[in-house]
Amino acid sequence: MNKKSIAIVVVSVSSLPLARQIKKQYPNAVIYSKESQEETVVMKSIDSIVGDLFLQSDAIIFIGAMGICVRCIAPYVMDKHTDPAVICIDSTGKYIIPVLSGHIGGANELSIELAQILGGNAIVTTQSDNTGLWALDTLAEKFDWSVVADDLTDNENAMNACIAAFVNKRPTALLLNIRDKGTEYLEQSRPEHVQIFNKFSDIPLDQFELVITVGPFIYEAEIKMISYFPKVLHLGIGCRKGLNGDPKEMHQHIISTLIDNNLCPESLADISSIDLKKDEVILALLSYGIMNRPFKTYPADTLDKLSVPNPSAKVKEVTQSSSVAEAAAIQSAGGGLLLLEKQKGRLGEHNDYTFAVAMDKSVQRQGHIEIVGAGPGDPELISIRGRRMLEKADLILYAGSLVPKELTFCAKPGATVRSSADMNLEEQFLLMKEFYDKGKFIVRLHTGDPCIYGAIQEQMAFFDQYNMSYHITPGISSFQAAAAALQSQFTIPEKVQTIILTRGEGRTPMPEKEQLHKLAASQSTMCIYLSAGIADKVQEELLQHYAPTTPVAACYKLTWKDERIYRGELKDLAKIVKDNHLTLTTLLVVGDAIDNREGLSRLYADEFKHLFRK
Repeated sequence: MNKKSIAIVVVSVSSLPLARQIKKQYPNAVIYSKESQEETVVMKSIDSIVGDLFLQSDAIIFIGAMGICVRCIAPYVMDKHTDPAVICIDSTGKYIIPVLSGHIGGANELSIELAQILGGNAIVTTQSDNTGLWALDTLAEKFDWSVVADDLTDNENAMNACIAAFVNKRPTALLLNIRDKGTEYLEQSRPEHVQIFNKFSDIPLDQFELVITVGPFIYEAEIKMISYFPKVLHLGIGCRKGLNGDPKEMHQHIISTLIDNNLCPESLADISSIDLKKDEVILALLSYGIMNRPFKTYPADTLDKLSVPNPSAKVKEVTQSSSVAEAAAIQSAGGGLLLLEKQKGRLGEHNDYTFAVAMDKSVQRQGHIEIVGAGPGDPELISIRGRRMLEKADLILYAGSLVPKELTFCAKPGATVRSSADMNLEEQFLLMKEFYDKGKFIVRLHTGDPCIYGAIQEQMAFFDQYNMSYHITPGISSFQAAAAALQSQFTIPEKVQTIILTRGEGRTPMPEKEQLHKLAASQSTMCIYLSAGIADKVQEELLQHYAPTTPVAACYKLTWKDERIYRGELKDLAKIVKDNHLTLTTLLVVGDAIDNREGLSRLYADEFKHLFRK
């Protein structure tokens, strides 16, 4: 937890070592003690400083008895939304107890961090934490959402009423209008009493006691509701040159129009227009002074290329773009869906303006393709994110000749799992597009890291052509697996500081400047892919610059069950490959870094000082 201001209050001087241990991890923390010691601020008594600390600190850490902590803070406790996090640690550092503001103030999270630092136990008592349920009162802060709660009777205590229903596991409907990190977290950690919906009209409200919504839309229901509003809307504005009038009036018109169309103003991420309007004072006042949102502008030729529902020949004549408001909104949204078409407003005669709203394309709940790096082979070496992607996929299309099928065993029930080994590029794309057009989630699973000899460029060209949503989850490359298997650091202080990832020239020509013998001139650590079949040629080129006795390793199926690694010298590389019948799944490693144990990094030298070791 990145606390801005932490106060450590030491009841007894014998607890100063614990305080100093904490301060090492939180350098800006201030230690308060009754005795003058190094790195401490002297206090007359705990009572004399707690009042000020309550107002000034984000977190107060007491090291001492719980009773002293509670009695000292009692007069100042006001509200969980404003009180600082308060943690009490016993004098041995064994128990770390969040006392106040566990969720909103971050005391629970900070206590867990302190337990890791001190080797103690965090004693968290809040029900949602101990039952694995979401902390509804901190989700908004965690994911930068705005939040509104309503229990139809008492708005002041609505959040508490909704939280009570949730932690007591009353039937809850979760409506997800967007897809982002926050909604992915909610989907992955969904409690059993929560059912997910993507349309409000699909929710049988009579079967639920609580509705949780995530998206930019405003809903009403005759049951308890918590609505989280991510900043995913983009407001585009056009106006007459030298627009004059009251920006507050303009703001009120825009806000009321959004609400009338069931769009939450809190979901606005930014405001945009055409470059011609970058110096309009009213727009600057509206953006920065009233709405506190960034203001950006785009060239006319950029906006004119966009397809909009309400183009205007008159606007084109004046601005060189047939649309400003709609086009600017769509451009800011990355080509996202226009939710509110061009609206007109006026601040007086000849002071007309227009505005429109689009939703960010990246969060639209539509078909999506995740290109996932499977790692070098061992199913346990896929990233946590990669594993999550596989678990949520509706279609897993994996490179069957290179990726172990075991990686697909985590697929959810009903998912389609296909090997692409017998499919050409067009067949692969048609299958992915079939699922994509149905709004499904697709994982294209590649070996290693997909960006290194992963053959994904041509696939992304298809995705771009059809304006499809996709993202890349990186993976561990075989060169990293080779370093681990060889127990070698591929860089040597003051001798080898470069790792070259390349391949020999086979059926696919190499650029002239990247011929192996030219790269070898650097005598870096060289990891050569896809070249076992031309080992003779590789050896010949490398020997032009590397010594014949340079260490080499031929690594076959790294991290697979049938992994084999052969070490030797460069002069014997081709023989090693041929004698052991090594094939395409072999990585050749060349360089003095293999098995090297000489050379000392200065990182840990005593005289080398840095931020964390002074």
